[in-house]
Amino acid sequence: MVTSSSRRRRNKRKRPTIARRLLRALLLTTFVTLAVSVGAVLALRYVDPPTTAFMLHDQWSSHPGEPRGKLSYRWTNWSAISAQARLAMVAAEDQKFPVHYGFDVQSIRAALEDHQRGDPKRAGPRGASTISQQVAKNLFLWPGRSWLRKVLEVYVTALIEGLWPKRRILEVYLNVAQLGDNIYGVEAAAQAFFTKPARDLSAQEAALMAAVLPNPVRLSIARPSTYVRKRQRWILRQMRQLGGRAYLENL
Repeated sequence: MVTSSSRRRRNKRKRPTIARRLLRALLLTTFVTLAVSVGAVLALRYVDPPTTAFMLHDQWSSHPGEPRGKLSYRWTNWSAISAQARLAMVAAEDQKFPVHYGFDVQSIRAALEDHQRGDPKRAGPRGASTISQQVAKNLFLWPGRSWLRKVLEVYVTALIEGLWPKRRILEVYLNVAQLGDNIYGVEAAAQAFFTKPARDLSAQEAALMAAVLPNPVRLSIARPSTYVRKRQRWILRQMRQLGGRAYLENL
């Protein structure tokens, strides 16, 4: 005969505890987050992004009374982009792009050393992001230098490197990189500043375009400063030292 007290004890053992419920909810949330993120990154291997997180932020963050101009963004396939433009971007931003796995290990090590020394001028995550990291943050993240953003950037970069070929990563970067105020991608920039398609960009024009990448709003392709011209010449030298267009032939 089952007594009421034994029945209560049995029901208590069957009932999940609060800790178990929280653990199950956490595991489910983690699984869904991973599935959605992997699915989104995998989809963009084949689907050209209609917009990016950075473009949306650029439009939404404008102050009241300061209307933003129309955003210029024209997707262009790999074959329709000048080989000089591809090389210039790599020479300017990430010369190890063909051989690394998404991260510049030397820069990461230097950043950790700065943090350990407590250097106030180097506090927080620093620059020197690879092209893969820039694609990750442009597509999915927000501007800023917080550690949370950096952790998410590492995760998304690893997904991109694992799920996309190198050519696709560079193709997306060439299309989503900001190259002027409200201007995204080499096709939009080529039309805006040189009145020609991206396929016809010369080495000098491509290097000038890449020269503004540290700050494409403050630095200008249309009115290049002494600094931009100096950087343009440096990029041209790097393009030659890398071996010219052959450097990216095997992507």
